[in-house]
Amino acid sequence: MAPHLLDDEDPDRLYTITRGRSRVDDRQLDLVTLVVAKAEATPGMQSEYVKILRLCSAPTSVVEISAELRLPVSVVRILVSDLLRDDLVTVRHPSTGRAQLQLPDVAFLKKVLVGLQNI
Repeated sequence: MAPHLLDDEDPDRLYTITRGRSRVDDRQLDLVTLVVAKAEATPGMQSEYVKILRLCSAPTSVVEISAELRLPVSVVRILVSDLLRDDLVTVRHPSTGRAQLQLPDVAFLKKVLVGLQNI
């Protein structure tokens, strides 16, 4: 079995990055939550925050951030929640917002279903 990518990761480094936190109470940050930067990085900001803000100039999912930074998703969720708390990013689930507006009308779908059944 091939070693997992994070098997060589120093746990002390992860502890330091998250300032000792291991969980996020924010349930809205799942794997597919899209993150968009609202601000630029500032001098003296922790390097992981800088990388997230640069990466999220366009909507980027939590799992993509995790892959790009080569950090566990749990660590990325903590970092994104910090940025969200400081109003430096916005987050949304891909099923909200514009995606719901693009769904076809239910009445139209019923007509299509009836038409298909009549074939």
